[in-house]
Amino acid sequence: MIPGQMSAPLQDSVRDGNDVALPSVSSRIRAANAAVAWAKSFSIYEELYAVFASFPEIFFIHNLWIGLAFFAVTMVNPGIGGAGLVAVMSAFIFARFLKMDREFLRSGMFTYNTLLVGLALGHKLQFTALSCILFATAGILTFMLAIAMSHLFSKYLRLPILSLPFVLVTWCAYLASYRYSNLLVSETYGHALWSQNALTPDWIAAWPPLLTGYFKSLGAILFEPNILVGMAIAILIAWKSRILFLLSLWGFYVGVAVRGLMFGNIDMAATDICNFNYILTAMVVGGVYTVPSIRSYLLAAVAVVASILIFDATFIFVVPFRLPAYTLPFNIATMAFIFFLDLLQSPLYARFIGRTPEETVENEYANRMRYHGQLRTLFLPFSGQWTVWQGFDGCWTHKGNWRHAYDFVITDDSGKTHSGDGSKLEDYYCFHKPVLSPVRGKIVRIVNDLPDLKPGEADKTNNWGNALVIQDLAGYYVEISHFAEKSIRVKIGDSVERGTVLGLCGNSGYSPQPHIHIQTQATDTIGAASLPFSFVSFVENGKYIANDIPAEKHVVEPLYPDKRMDAQTSFVLDEVYNYSVRRNGREIDTLKLTVRMSYDGTFYFDSGNGQLYFGKHEGTFYFYRADGNDKWLRAMLLALPRLPLSYRTKLAWNDFVPAGSAALGLKKIAAQLLSSFAPGFAAARVSQCFTERGVAQCRVKGSWFFTERRAAVTLDETKGFSLFKLDDIEIRRIEDEIKSPYFI
Repeated sequence: MIPGQMSAPLQDSVRDGNDVALPSVSSRIRAANAAVAWAKSFSIYEELYAVFASFPEIFFIHNLWIGLAFFAVTMVNPGIGGAGLVAVMSAFIFARFLKMDREFLRSGMFTYNTLLVGLALGHKLQFTALSCILFATAGILTFMLAIAMSHLFSKYLRLPILSLPFVLVTWCAYLASYRYSNLLVSETYGHALWSQNALTPDWIAAWPPLLTGYFKSLGAILFEPNILVGMAIAILIAWKSRILFLLSLWGFYVGVAVRGLMFGNIDMAATDICNFNYILTAMVVGGVYTVPSIRSYLLAAVAVVASILIFDATFIFVVPFRLPAYTLPFNIATMAFIFFLDLLQSPLYARFIGRTPEETVENEYANRMRYHGQLRTLFLPFSGQWTVWQGFDGCWTHKGNWRHAYDFVITDDSGKTHSGDGSKLEDYYCFHKPVLSPVRGKIVRIVNDLPDLKPGEADKTNNWGNALVIQDLAGYYVEISHFAEKSIRVKIGDSVERGTVLGLCGNSGYSPQPHIHIQTQATDTIGAASLPFSFVSFVENGKYIANDIPAEKHVVEPLYPDKRMDAQTSFVLDEVYNYSVRRNGREIDTLKLTVRMSYDGTFYFDSGNGQLYFGKHEGTFYFYRADGNDKWLRAMLLALPRLPLSYRTKLAWNDFVPAGSAALGLKKIAAQLLSSFAPGFAAARVSQCFTERGVAQCRVKGSWFFTERRAAVTLDETKGFSLFKLDDIEIRRIEDEIKSPYFI
């Protein structure tokens, strides 16, 4: 936009003469978005965004506004705040000089160590032109070291670098500064007074050490060990994450209690500002890299005690060099515990780390409730309705090494597997019914010449009867047993697709009546030890199941993907979908979604303010999660967590959504906090069903924390979604044509 030129929406609102109409809501929104886009075009915006994003990373928080608040806290002492700013800005100028990706820098993940180095040096040295050279050089060195260590630690140790680069570079700068006589140390100017209790009211300063010590320790993390600064930091942490705030209290008081018992003086232990090591240790071990829970909180307490030993041992070694321990005890203790949890593949270790511990716990438990299946997935090996006769750990033959197996039969309305008295094989409903391939793969073993036995008899010599083994393309093997004599229609070396007819159900081998036996295994030997697996895309007792194992005695039926629905939900990179957001028929916002792909290959809709991750797996379309601050993307997730790609009239299915997407206001805060103590609060149940082809309705309900909400989604006739409805909100497609660089 040329300066002084009116935007199109505003231009349309101006009429001849003095008759000026107020622009519509949508026009104002589009004008505001255009202004923001124009501002973002300046590199200074990107640089400042990245600089301030570094501040909250120190406390494991990702929020620009909190970053600005933390920056203001550091600037209560301009010498300290200015030094931190010089260090970070120098690192960014250096990074831009080397043409590093801005997105790589925006998170603040690689610059919070640089910020800490600047704050530490600013706390020691007077802010002068000469010291700024040291601040800038140390900042650049820290930035380089952080990137190098991050690469090495993630690749070889699977560990975060935490604040280890800060400790190493600050020690280096401190030792070097002792030789620079022109640098003025902090004792020669007045900010040390503020670091004690300057400007703190007497009635606050008179609080007991157990309380003031906590706030001073919090402030010391930003090199401002002042009660008021610590109170401001505590409020900001509590505003963003109640779990982090509680963990900071937990770490401080566990550390002070144990160290006080060692010293024999609780007050002396509480007044040591280095207690910030215990605060940081509890936050990381209890809720950042673990799934917050009672067990993680207890583990955090153990880690805090370990950091006490490390701190007092480290103190002996660094004092002769006049060096502070800084966060070294926190780094050593935390890395040891994280490495151990990852090594053991502990369920406490967070596989997906959210922006806050609340987001981590709700996503973790919601995912556990949403995705029950295994990586080894099979389609049911038949068509039509069959009944589970025996499942995993069955009461008859599925024991020991062969516990992971399924048997299927066909039953009538009374639950019987045969007509008449069942004395003949032909009496059994499943006898000679087609057996279908459950996977795509290659036939590697076949036994086809064993006779079918009379009902009630069993061949104990050839337990598996007529059987075949398929090598799945993923590398595991699938065995299907008890085929009818000479009914197998494939041969060794044949490639089969899912749904290929393999043969007919029979009663060969150790089989008291005709049935299909299926299992997965690590080798191609018939009768090898079984492995866990799950079935995908089937109906169990009238409910659609995406990926799970059915219960015994339940009736199941496979559902194969509908090609039309599969095409409707196939999105291409850089496609653009435009929506109008309406409330009660009145437009309140617009939404532009662009198809992007993340580093791990997952696709997502990018709105500019957030990301909605999606994908398809084994006949089901999923909205996995919504990141960022876009409430409309969360509404879309709430309306359609998953969608079967097979239509059937009134087909119903269940799912779960994270508490943060379902609950509102104070109920949301309470649910997210309590979910770390009781996982049931982490997610709300979603009930969905088809009302007609291409239209799915949804109802979200749960405990007291989740207000019941209703939603609906309509598929576009050609591609994508034409309408999302949530309560009184409609997100409606406003363009018929899909914008994509791949289509003209």
